[in-house]
Amino acid sequence: MTATAAASPSATPSPTRPAASPSPSTTASAAAPAGDAMAALMALDVRDAASSDGYAREQFGDGWVDVDRNGCGTRDDMLALRLDNTETSGSCAITSGDLADPFTGEWIHFERGGSSEVDIDHLVALSAAWTTGAQDLTYSERVTFANDPLNLEPVDAGENRSKGDDDAAEWLPPAEEFRCEYVARQVAVKTKYGLWVTPAERAAMVDVLERCPGQELPAAGDQPVIASGLGEAPEHVEAAEPAQTSKPKSTEESAAGSGASEGDLDPRYEYCNRLPAGLGPYVKGVDPEYDWYTDRDGDGVVCE
Repeated sequence: MTATAAASPSATPSPTRPAASPSPSTTASAAAPAGDAMAALMALDVRDAASSDGYAREQFGDGWVDVDRNGCGTRDDMLALRLDNTETSGSCAITSGDLADPFTGEWIHFERGGSSEVDIDHLVALSAAWTTGAQDLTYSERVTFANDPLNLEPVDAGENRSKGDDDAAEWLPPAEEFRCEYVARQVAVKTKYGLWVTPAERAAMVDVLERCPGQELPAAGDQPVIASGLGEAPEHVEAAEPAQTSKPKSTEESAAGSGASEGDLDPRYEYCNRLPAGLGPYVKGVDPEYDWYTDRDGDGVVCE
């Protein structure tokens, strides 16, 4: 199969269109705030990459999962969402179609079986996510992350494999007209799942977004951060140690000062957007929990 006629930028599908129906959830989605992608980038924590120890693809589930419970796997959902002129077999399998590839700006013909020229890219690569906070997520959160349409895009297979597990400091799409959307999507993904950026990654993202002032931050989408029914991590997948870069107060110390239960102060709630309903805001000098979070606007209140 070969790529055919070049696609104009206007022919490239919008990368923020939702996939099928949202999946059932045990918790509400931590929605990325609407607005400016640069502002959202500046709000992300900046840390050095954590160790990659413990990373395995299985930490994010065994391949594609039907998270949205529509009867089709995520790969077929994304192909159906992005390809034109599709042919199908049964209710799910996309057998052929044409892709306006956002990475290269060219049209690619896809045929199922044989040598596919279309991959489904994780815009924030799984291994890169692992070293910027995903190892602290639960297994269900990681499986959801790996199957979230916000983080997925059908693209040219060669470019996807050239990208590998690189972040924005190491690789950007050859089609310059897609770079602003590409980086904005990465920022939205990291915002939704509470991941951080490395100093070099943020610098590269700033360089891209400065060329497109006012670039919108994509909406978080309908898929929740924790989907139900995903099970537990396989026995051979060991739980990773949390990649803490700062030492918060112990559960006992904080609970003693506030009367809160140990469960309420579980370290899994390191990020405000992962607090269960009913927790927060926390006030400086009043709530010991205040010290767990970053008061970015300096108003003495966190997790508003």
